[in-house]
Amino acid sequence: MTIKVLIVDDQMMVREGFSVLLGAMPDIEVVGEAVNGREAVAQVAALRPDVVLMDIRMPELNGIEATREIVAADADAKVLVLTTFDLDEYVYQALRAGASGFLLKDASARQLADGVRVVAAGEALLAPTVTKRLITEFAKAAESPRAPALAQVGDLTERETEVLVLIAQGLSNAEIADHLVVAESTIKTHVSRILVKLGLRDRTQAAVFAYEARLVQVGG
Repeated sequence: MTIKVLIVDDQMMVREGFSVLLGAMPDIEVVGEAVNGREAVAQVAALRPDVVLMDIRMPELNGIEATREIVAADADAKVLVLTTFDLDEYVYQALRAGASGFLLKDASARQLADGVRVVAAGEALLAPTVTKRLITEFAKAAESPRAPALAQVGDLTERETEVLVLIAQGLSNAEIADHLVVAESTIKTHVSRILVKLGLRDRTQAAVFAYEARLVQVGG
C-alpha cells in the first residue's frame, strides 16, 4: 500500500528536498505541499494524506495549531513534526496537540522514509534517548498531574498500567513482551485497550499521558 504524504514547510528548499527524498521511495507518494498551517489544514481535507510532515514555525497558522485542527478533523491523518532542535519546547506542545512523533530536519533519507512508515502504521516515532528527554524536560513545568489524567488512570487494569509505563520508556511491543514474559500478541491487545480507554491516538500520546499522570518519574 502506498503511503500518501503532505509536506508542510514555509521554506521552498526544505519542501523540495523532502519531496525528492520521499518521492524516490517505491512505497511513498508525495501528494502535495503547503507553505503554512492554514494551507495544510485545507490540503489535508482535500488530499486525505496518510502522513503530514509538519514544520512548527510558520506564518498565518503555526504547526502546533495546524496539528490540533488536523487531528480534530481527520482521525486517520498522522502528523510527524519536523524540527531543527530535538529539545525545542514547541515539539512537546505539538505532541500534546496530537502529533505522532518528530524528526530532525537533518534526518537522512532513510530516517525520513522510515519515520513516515512507522507513523503511517499507527506506531509512535519514539526514540528513548531523545523523546523521553524531551518529555521529561517539559513535564517538569507541571506542578501536579492533570485531573483528567488521574481519573483516567483508574480505568486501567494493573497490567495495562504496567504496559503504559513501559511504552513511555520507549519500549517496543516485542521488548515489553520479553520484559513481562508474555506473547507479543498479548501486548498488542493491551496497547489497543489502553488507547481506547484513554481516548488516545497512538503510542506517542500514551507516552505523553504517562508522564503527565506521573506514572513515570520525571527525569527517571
